[in-house]
Amino acid sequence: MKLLRVGAPGEERPAVRTDEGRLLDLSSVTSDIDGAFLASDGVERTRTAVAAGGLPELEPDGLRIGAPVARPGKIVCVGLNYRDHAAETGAAIPARPVVFMKDPGTVVGPYDEVLIPRDSLKTDWEVELAVVIGRRARYLDGPQAARAVIAGYAISHDVSEREFQLEYSSQWDLGKSCETFNPLGPWLVTAEEVGDPQDLGLRLSVNGVKRQDGHTSDMIFPVDHIVSYLSQYMVLEPGDVINTGTPAGVALGLPGTPYLRPGDTVELSVDGLGAQRQDFGQA
Repeated sequence: MKLLRVGAPGEERPAVRTDEGRLLDLSSVTSDIDGAFLASDGVERTRTAVAAGGLPELEPDGLRIGAPVARPGKIVCVGLNYRDHAAETGAAIPARPVVFMKDPGTVVGPYDEVLIPRDSLKTDWEVELAVVIGRRARYLDGPQAARAVIAGYAISHDVSEREFQLEYSSQWDLGKSCETFNPLGPWLVTAEEVGDPQDLGLRLSVNGVKRQDGHTSDMIFPVDHIVSYLSQYMVLEPGDVINTGTPAGVALGLPGTPYLRPGDTVELSVDGLGAQRQDFGQA
């Protein structure tokens, strides 16, 4: 299934997209798609409601699509998790996942405007596979236990300001947490529909020029390992989002490639998870 939230910012309503492409209102099932919904078997309740019929149909034309998960408690990110991306930045292959946090307030819809920060010279793009947690996870007993706590997957655009990230501090958070810096969606695709998360292609273009064309099989640490690893150091709660890293092709790794400026357009997609498009403006 594909779960989503539609409507104006702050007024989104929950919805489900059927295999036939119909958009159904989930307001009778839940008030929102959030951690509480996922923790209370919301996916299964939605599946039952769709099968029973009777959910009102929504007209998608002109309807804004918001982030598919409301108010994630935290966004945990893994850096340098693709072999080719580590190589292009001159970094050694990490022995353990490189973990940092991103302000959950950065999350916006997949087609919303992204704002380049004031004084920014190095705003960069990163297409990523996002994991959405569906059950509380602490001290998981190895990667084999991870799939049971994953609700599904989505496209994440981990927008980054490289000067803030790498030159202003020894921590990465300053360059990752600027407003609008995490478009998410369009859908939360349930785990059983995605199948193998290590068999997905990722692509990104800037102003029509392809910049990234990678595959999740190139991850250094696969999804199950990441989820299990993180659970040893923090409690993962329903609705939390994990950004799993980006393949090669970012501006940081392409000397002479211009960073993003107001007026630029970025388009990105992940196999089976849909596509995003953002116009960049000035904060």
